[in-house]
Amino acid sequence: MTARPILEVDDLVVRFAAPGGGPLGLERRYLQAVNGVSLRVEAGETLGIVGESGSGKSTLGRALLGLEASHSGHVTFDDISVSDGRRDALARLRRETAMVFQDPASALNPKMTVGATLSEVLRVHRKVPRGAEAARVAELLSLVGLDPALASRRPAALSGGQCQRVGIARALAVEPKLVIADECVAALDVSIQGQIINLFLDLKEEIGLTLIFIAHDLAIVRRLSDRVAVMYLGRIVEEGPTEAVFSAPRHPYTAALIAAIPEIDPDRALPAAPIAGEPPSPLALPPGCAFHPRCAYAQDVCRTGPPPVPNRADGHGWACILPPGSLSPSPLPPRLPALTGDFA
Repeated sequence: MTARPILEVDDLVVRFAAPGGGPLGLERRYLQAVNGVSLRVEAGETLGIVGESGSGKSTLGRALLGLEASHSGHVTFDDISVSDGRRDALARLRRETAMVFQDPASALNPKMTVGATLSEVLRVHRKVPRGAEAARVAELLSLVGLDPALASRRPAALSGGQCQRVGIARALAVEPKLVIADECVAALDVSIQGQIINLFLDLKEEIGLTLIFIAHDLAIVRRLSDRVAVMYLGRIVEEGPTEAVFSAPRHPYTAALIAAIPEIDPDRALPAAPIAGEPPSPLALPPGCAFHPRCAYAQDVCRTGPPPVPNRADGHGWACILPPGSLSPSPLPPRLPALTGDFA
């Protein structure tokens, strides 16, 4: 029996009005940042969402938590519809989900101590009895690998890694059923990135954390995620179990991203640029498959008509006319090793 998903997304569209047009009789143009996305997330799993800058992955993450309004489509969180704007549904979504943002320092109030920041969340969401905030703050800081004594400090007195751990502790303070982490290690150096990834892995084991991890670094996503979804110009072009996607990609865009993962071996040459050109403007998407102008496998049918209908087999989905096994194999770098050391 298939487990009940904690999050289901069906044909979600998020669009923004482009400059120009409108009042003077010109037709209003829209940028579709998320263009018909469907996915599901099971309780306790980690879904990685990857893609180039501008692929729509951050907008998708914000839309899932109601931080961006959707134009159409449907989002269901824990059996409750949250995409129709009902206040009670959105209130529950706010109580039971949390987001970890990219810039750890700017996401924290510089005038508030760490303890005050976490205590405020506990009070607003009524997570502990009055007077018990300090003990819960200490517990949360310990959970993310920080000394509880840091509760008296302000963000300016903390390192980037410590600020991001505080951000994670703030997310965990609401005891969320789902956390969305949006590029939350992009601003950190490599050693601290590894420590944050290890922290998420520990939280998954300790508290059954359900996580959507948005990133452009495929090596990190491979280490952390149970499943991965690859986005290109607002669409998911491939999705499936992480190792299946990495070892046998079925969309040329996915294969090109994997081929671009840098090698650790200094004796091996850097990978050649595997994707030609730049993504087309989302205001003027090409006909057919949006990836065809950059695809080495493009055929005439790829350049005309509607985008390809997604295929699915063995839990692995891909939006491409090529049959499985058609892509040229490329050596796959080893999994990102666990990084150890003192928390910073």
